[in-house]
Amino acid sequence: GESRGLGVSSIAFKVTPQDSDGILILENTFHQPGGPARHLHHAQDERFYILEGEFLFEGGDESFRLRPGDALLGPRRIPHVWAFSGGSQRGRILIAFMPAGMMESFFRQVTKANAMPPQDPALWSAHGMQLLGPPLS
Repeated sequence: GESRGLGVSSIAFKVTPQDSDGILILENTFHQPGGPARHLHHAQDERFYILEGEFLFEGGDESFRLRPGDALLGPRRIPHVWAFSGGSQRGRILIAFMPAGMMESFFRQVTKANAMPPQDPALWSAHGMQLLGPPLS
């Protein structure tokens, strides 16, 4: 239940792992449109479940518009980007990382600035990801 700010949204840590092989589950609540930069995870599968609002996703060469009750798998090593696009006053999404790897550390570090993660390739790389491009507009 620990919450931290990401500028356009906040995250609540729902399940934190005992080690890097465990699962990390976050609830991400958006109060305005936006999302992270295009990236990929080298060792994590990322699962998304929409609770409220509409979200746009691009994974590999495919695009999706997801609404409450929809789920999507973002497989490791596949470039992806997503954003809350509206459909309600706020957006809520559950995000699970398996295995957790360095993702908890990443979110604890980037939330110190209460802003979306910076487009700093070294920061993303240090946490097992590759930064590939800007967020969705």
